[in-house]
Amino acid sequence: MDLYIGLIVSAIISYLLGGLNGAIILSKIFYKQDIRDYGSKNPGFTNFKRVYGNSFIAWSVIIIDVLKTALPVFATAIFFKELFGLWQFGAAFSGLFCMIGHCFPLWYKFKGGKGFMAGFATIWFVDWRMAIAAVIVFFAVLFIWKYMSLASCSASFFCPIALLVIGPSSIWVEILCILSAALVIVRHKENLVKLAHGTESKFSLLDK
Repeated sequence: MDLYIGLIVSAIISYLLGGLNGAIILSKIFYKQDIRDYGSKNPGFTNFKRVYGNSFIAWSVIIIDVLKTALPVFATAIFFKELFGLWQFGAAFSGLFCMIGHCFPLWYKFKGGKGFMAGFATIWFVDWRMAIAAVIVFFAVLFIWKYMSLASCSASFFCPIALLVIGPSSIWVEILCILSAALVIVRHKENLVKLAHGTESKFSLLDK
């Protein structure tokens, strides 16, 4: 198969699967509501947990958002490795389009989440060392300041830096990583404004 055809097929499948949103799906199934009408109106884990409580259903949002990204990213990585020797590029490319699908889903009138969980699932397939470094940054920031948005943006910002230090397989992988991080940070712009004004809500793991 031609590389460009592979890119097109991967982009379409990753985008469509990435557009499936755990928070929207579960809010409609279990509560007969649309999470985008409540709380901060963001269809993500943090808002879902604040609106509906700290339950197994809330944590299932993460499971769905990770799996819907991990499957196409893993499949694309294998596919690109076998045909073109480009595992890392394939994973990063598919991951970016999964994130775009999550943020701007065709299924939900292009009103989606902020892409962090999709990005989190992706980085493990790009480079596990970068992923571990990002996890350390994420939990350190979350533990110290207790802002999910700040932790998400900090970890995202750190990913391309860590990958650059580790050494990406190509400059294109680094570019894809930078674009993915930028997408997450831009999608958090409202949270960052609230942080600057001191009105952002803090996150608690155990709050009901």
